Amino acid sequence: MDNVLGYAGKRVIVTGCFSGMGEATARLLLDLGAEVHGMDYKACALPLASFNTVDLRDPASIDAGVANIGGKIDALFNCAGLPNAFPAMDVMKVNFLGLRHLTEAVLPLMGKGGAIASIASTGGLGWSRRVPANMEFVTTKGWDAGMAWCEANMDTVGEGYAFSKENVIVWTQFMGAHLIKKGIRINCTLPSPTQTPMMASFQATSGKEVIDAAAEPMGRYSTATEQAGGLVLLNSALASIINGVVLPVDGGFMGGLATGQVDISKMMRRAAPAEA
Repeated sequence: MDNVLGYAGKRVIVTGCFSGMGEATARLLLDLGAEVHGMDYKACALPLASFNTVDLRDPASIDAGVANIGGKIDALFNCAGLPNAFPAMDVMKVNFLGLRHLTEAVLPLMGKGGAIASIASTGGLGWSRRVPANMEFVTTKGWDAGMAWCEANMDTVGEGYAFSKENVIVWTQFMGAHLIKKGIRINCTLPSPTQTPMMASFQATSGKEVIDAAAEPMGRYSTATEQAGGLVLLNSALASIINGVVLPVDGGFMGGLATGQVDISKMMRRAAPAEA
């Protein structure tokens, strides 16, 4: 039972491994005996099998990073992301278009038993109210078509973060039914607010009261290590039948929301404008 999660000797890729949830995921996978290949915009200090500097805003950079790794890949962890403090199109590129492009580049390296886990967000919970727009976007073919759709629909894209995360959710569910025919699973997580280097940016742009409301009923922010556990579980051998799932990793937030124990009105408020 020492290798119950099935990672010993497996080749995996982790994006966003410099810090936060990506770094915690890579660290946990190393502890479990995986051969971990990292990708990020900034260098990672962990003892990885390889590290490639990749800019998820640039498809050529993504392709080069995947080509440098090569060989069979058993699992992909899409952990890289940007908060809404960045320009909307940069957020869209990193959080969805780059994630999709990288996944599509890795898929030919995967065989039966392969698994993909991505980080979405409770910020993307509005997906169910605009599935037609989400589906129109996630089914665009390739980087250029995705960019063109965004540029023609900037009112829908908005600040980028919520829409990008909605699309991670919808695309995960859509692709689950397709990839499972090849024996490959794909899932994503919905983290509760997590204490990472991006938290200050989230509080500044959304308001601390809004972020804190999303941390109920647990009453605290999760840790990057706790979030890594959910991702690692989804791509593990124990989860071999779990596919196309949007998994809350939130200390009970979704359950509290569904049963009226979380005040959703707080989350609908915007941060008050700063005084001049």
